Amino acid sequence: MTQVDSAGTAQAGVDTAGTAQGDAGPPDAGPGDTGPRRTGARTGPWKRGRVLAAVALLLGLFMLLHPSIPNRVGNLGSLVETFLPWFGLFIPVLLAGALLRRSLLAVVALLLPAVVWLNLFGGLLTDKSHPGGDLTVVSHNVGADNPDAVGTARALAASGADVLALEELDPAALGTYAKELAAAYPHHTVLGTVGVWSKLPLSDTRTVDVKMDAGPLGDAKPADVKLEYNRGLRTTVATDHGPLAVYVAHLGSVRVNLRAGLSSGQRDAGAQALGRAVAAERNERVVLLGDLNGTVDDRAYKGVTSRMRSAQEVAGEGFGFSWPATFPVVRIDQILVRGVEPESSWVLPATGSDHLPVAARISW
Repeated sequence: MTQVDSAGTAQAGVDTAGTAQGDAGPPDAGPGDTGPRRTGARTGPWKRGRVLAAVALLLGLFMLLHPSIPNRVGNLGSLVETFLPWFGLFIPVLLAGALLRRSLLAVVALLLPAVVWLNLFGGLLTDKSHPGGDLTVVSHNVGADNPDAVGTARALAASGADVLALEELDPAALGTYAKELAAAYPHHTVLGTVGVWSKLPLSDTRTVDVKMDAGPLGDAKPADVKLEYNRGLRTTVATDHGPLAVYVAHLGSVRVNLRAGLSSGQRDAGAQALGRAVAAERNERVVLLGDLNGTVDDRAYKGVTSRMRSAQEVAGEGFGFSWPATFPVVRIDQILVRGVEPESSWVLPATGSDHLPVAARISW
C-alpha cells in the first residue's frame, strides 16, 4: 500500500508538473488567427520612399514651370533661371536615396525631373561644333583690377580672333592693350570702357546707351562725362561677305543676398535697351559680344534672345561657363548672332581677369 501510495503520489507530482508546464505555454489561438504575427515587417518597394518620390516630383515641376516663377519678390524667377542647370544635381542625390531605400516609387518619380532637365539642357552635353567658318570673334571682360594686362593682351592676340571685343577697360591699362594688340589688329575703337580691335576695317562707330546712368540726374550730365564710363557701342566690320554689325555691351552688375534676392534693376534696364537697339538694327548680319551679367535663360534678355541665337547653344560643347574664372558656374559672357551661322563656340584659357574669354567661329 505504501509503494502504491508512493507511486500514486509520484504520479500525481508528474501530473501537477504537466499542468504547470501547460499553464506556462502559449495561449490558445483565437478565432481567425492563422499563425504567429510578425512585427516590423518591411513594406513593399512601391510603398517605401514616399517622401523621396514627392520631392522628385516637386523638383520636376519646379524646373518645368520655372517661367511661371514670379519676379515680383527679389527677382526670384531670374535668380532661378540663372542657376537652373545646377538643379539637375539634385537628381543623382535623390536617385542614391531611392536606391538605398530600395524604393521603386521614388525611382519612377525621378523620371519627371530627369526628362525635364534633359529637355532643357541635354543638347548642351554634346559637341555641336563644325569645322570651318569665315570669321573668329572673341569677347573678354578683361577686368579693371587685372594685374597682368600685358599677359592678357598677348593671350588674346594669340587666340587668332579676327574681331576682339573687350569690356571693363581701365583707362590706366588702355595704353597697354593698345600697344600689345596693335601688331595683330590695325583697326580699333574704344568708347568709354568697351572697345573693339579688328583685323578688318571698322566704320560707323557709335555709343549704345545701356542705361548705366538713367534718370534726371544722368540726363543732366554732359556727353563727355557720360562717355568716360560708357559701356555699350556699335560698329560695322567690313568683311569679304559684306558689312557685319558688331555690338559690344557690358551690362550692369547684379547682387544676390538672402533678404533681397536678386538685385538687377539696372542690368534689366540695360538688357531692354539693348534689345531695342538690336531690333532697330537694319543690317541683316549682327553679332553681339559682351559681359551681359546674366545667362540667356534669364527672362530679362527676352528682347535680345527672341531676335538672336547663342553661339554656344547652337555650336558649342558643354555649358561654356565663363565666371568666375577660378571655378566657373555660370555663363554670363555671351556671343549672340543674327543673320550668320555659328560653326563652333568655346571658352579660352584664363587670363588675369575674373572672367574667362569666350570665342566663336561664324560663317555666312
